[in-house]
Amino acid sequence: MQLQISLSKLIRAHESATLRRVPEVTAPADPVAAWRALNATHATVHARLEWELRKEHDLSTIEFEVLERLGCCDQGKVRMSELAGVVHATQSTVSRVVARLEDEGLVCRAMCSDDRRGIFASLSPAGRERMEAAAPTYRRVIETALPAR
Repeated sequence: MQLQISLSKLIRAHESATLRRVPEVTAPADPVAAWRALNATHATVHARLEWELRKEHDLSTIEFEVLERLGCCDQGKVRMSELAGVVHATQSTVSRVVARLEDEGLVCRAMCSDDRRGIFASLSPAGRERMEAAAPTYRRVIETALPAR
């Protein structure tokens, strides 16, 4: 709860801010300093993504990433456990996100016929439409924030 409140404050703080490029992260000799620099860059970009995606497409960052990953899978469906791995979240987090997206009609879930414990998620036509509409925003925020190499 405290993290959610802090994230909300951070997002509101970025509401009127102009996103500037973050400085190129070079690996300092101290690995702790390198980690802190990388983490600061991630936090800055993530907060702006969260703000822009919510404002323009009514999606959180993880909701967009779930939609995007489902949108580019070869078989048209992905096991929930695999989805958790590729979006770097716990299975319970992904389960809650997919349930919200399913309630909005953006994702469909189905039981695995081979393994009764397995659940597949797939993108609905409305989910593909929302993901495709949000993809340019996602890319723009990242391109604006991170310097090209």
